[in-house]
Amino acid sequence: MNSAAHYHLVIADDHPLFRGALRAAIDGLFDRVTIAEAGSFDEVTKLLEDDGEVDLVLLDLAMPGVRGFSGLMYLRAQYPSVPVVMVSGNDDPAVIRRCIDFGGAGFIPKTLGTEAIRAAIMCVLAGGVWTPPDVDLGAGADAASADLLARLVSLTPQQVRVLMMLSSGLLNKQIAYELRVSEATVKAHVSAILQKLNVESRTQAVIAASKIEQGAFMTAAARV
Repeated sequence: MNSAAHYHLVIADDHPLFRGALRAAIDGLFDRVTIAEAGSFDEVTKLLEDDGEVDLVLLDLAMPGVRGFSGLMYLRAQYPSVPVVMVSGNDDPAVIRRCIDFGGAGFIPKTLGTEAIRAAIMCVLAGGVWTPPDVDLGAGADAASADLLARLVSLTPQQVRVLMMLSSGLLNKQIAYELRVSEATVKAHVSAILQKLNVESRTQAVIAASKIEQGAFMTAAARV
């Protein structure tokens, strides 16, 4: 890594105390670093829009404004060059594997010690992928779940946002208002989502989306 580089990091967590703990872990790790903090997913996206030089996002799995891995999916689609490391108190191996499946550059349990957090950040900034050493990433999902995952990953950033809003129960008119687009555009996005997910209704699309909330991909996905 370039010791003279000026790194730009985003810490995204709705708990100020944990944001402070992460900031303290990063403090002194680099000669030059700018650390921005976000308490909601909307704040994360605004920071990324305003700063085109972000080198790493540390994203809480349970952020206000997103449902499970939908935030990771959106950031990976919208900002493919920015590595995203998920941070969570849920260190279930299945959740960690889904994090990597959805394009995460790493997974940091909230119980991890300071030195391990630093090692994880350095690994990712050097171009690697970091997960707890005792997690078996080779234990994949069944074929039906893997197919659903691939379909979800194929959604565009705007389609991910629309699916997130559908999952929150918003109507097309409300989604159009939030995204500042026409209802016709929202309908087009919904049609594309249904086609990509190979489902016939908004309800079935929401059921598919619910399977990413905690990284839970079950055989039942084949019935969606």
